[in-house]
Amino acid sequence: MAAIAKLKFPVVVLILQGVFLVLFALTVEYDDSADSKYGSTTFRNITKIIPGDNMIKNYYPMFQDVHVMIFVGFGFLMTFLKRYGFSAVGINMLIAAIVLQWATLVQGYLHAHGKVHISLTSMITADFGAATVLITFGAVLGKVSPIQMVFVAMLEVVFSSTNEWIGLTYFKVSDVGGSIFVHAFGAFFGLAMARVLYNEDVEKSTKEGSVYHSDIFSMVGTIFLWLFWPSFNSALAVGDAQQRAVLNTYMALASCCVVTFAISSLVDKDRKFDMVHIQNATLAGGVAVGTSADMMIQPAGALAVGTIAAILSTCGYKYVTPFLSSKLKLHDTCGVNNLHGMPAVMAAVVGSVASALATTEVYGYGLYRKFPAMTPKEGTPELAMIQSYVDVEAGDGRTAGEQAGYQMLALVVTLAIAIVTGIVTGIIIKFAPNLSAPQRSQLFEDEMFWGVPEDHIIKPNIPIIITPDDDNTRGSQPNLHQHSKAPLLVEEPGEIVLQSRKSSSSSSSDNDKEKGKENGNNKTNKVNDVESV
Repeated sequence: MAAIAKLKFPVVVLILQGVFLVLFALTVEYDDSADSKYGSTTFRNITKIIPGDNMIKNYYPMFQDVHVMIFVGFGFLMTFLKRYGFSAVGINMLIAAIVLQWATLVQGYLHAHGKVHISLTSMITADFGAATVLITFGAVLGKVSPIQMVFVAMLEVVFSSTNEWIGLTYFKVSDVGGSIFVHAFGAFFGLAMARVLYNEDVEKSTKEGSVYHSDIFSMVGTIFLWLFWPSFNSALAVGDAQQRAVLNTYMALASCCVVTFAISSLVDKDRKFDMVHIQNATLAGGVAVGTSADMMIQPAGALAVGTIAAILSTCGYKYVTPFLSSKLKLHDTCGVNNLHGMPAVMAAVVGSVASALATTEVYGYGLYRKFPAMTPKEGTPELAMIQSYVDVEAGDGRTAGEQAGYQMLALVVTLAIAIVTGIVTGIIIKFAPNLSAPQRSQLFEDEMFWGVPEDHIIKPNIPIIITPDDDNTRGSQPNLHQHSKAPLLVEEPGEIVLQSRKSSSSSSSDNDKEKGKENGNNKTNKVNDVESV
């Protein structure tokens, strides 16, 4: 039976890949821009083909930047867990590769008429789909098995793609950097799922912590994300809007980085930097400016957005994450609420305000390319005048205020769908049989799923004494052990036992007084023997 159980993962994944192969064979074909009939002198511009350069010159550099963010940035950012590095990078790669294929299909079925056309832009949107799922992965990192995460990915792609389709098709909102449809959805879906999966064993685990080199690896992921985030926010924009998206994201990230260092030091009683803050909150500016990245918010506006995002995210790691864990029983491993959730809500608000201020005085006739729903309706003299200057189609005749309202409506609907579907998904993977959920001793542990070096394996029947200095926990993460109150941690076969050093010492002192040194407490002597070794 054990051998059969171990076959579940490869069988499920191979069947899944076989299904992808069949679906691609039946329903997917090259986009015209990649079709040999048109060659390298065509460019597909949304709905029609016009002469020009092939798409590869316009989109491939941006696509590759986003691709690096997905596989290197997200993967290494999650390597902070001292005993979960293989899974952080490896399972990240697996899930992303699955989602790239599944998202291409699901997004194509929702938006295409007839067969799905694969192009460089569809590859970018598939990467965005992967980012959504990987954000969710961060909320439950170390607490789910690979097969559980595959199941989550398959469901979440359907939910998130449908939500995005509603927002773009019916609400006609602008979200060029995906702050609403990617970051907000992924974060709150993951938080809802994490609440359903909450287990007190997570709080008791000593493995949810970092060591010096694991934090350095995580910082490598941060640097990659920080460098390439302008590409993430501008990959699908065109013309002057794409250039604005790069510039605004660049400025927001710069101010966010500076302010994060300042606030991290400010909220620490010893005025030291917290690596958790630096690894994560420095990126919040990219999320917070995502919705408005290609809008005319001006460089000063971008700097202001980055500044506020840094304060919001850093304080979130310091104060909100512990509150969610202790009061709401919501354990957020990577703090996705602080890096993606709250900054994404802020991004939606900024985007709504920027939309409300959008006028032809600010944008010129480019206003109707940026906000197509604000274009006058068919048959109006206003539309005829505008079309004499720019090539735009009839819109809904929205005012700036109405567009701003739809921007906020998209956020509300996104949060509702993400939370409800996250709860449902959490219930399914929690109670579904044969999904191999990690047990207490397997939380935040690579050994359950990977062949690991011998020095990584915890030897049975040999207690390991971890001193307060060794218990390098994750700063403001939920599993907080203040160093002044750090317990004596004894890892035993199959489980982890928490034992207070202070209470142990006081107990032995009382026993010495009552029984004498020759009859000292046996448990204390055992611990002392181990420490002496």
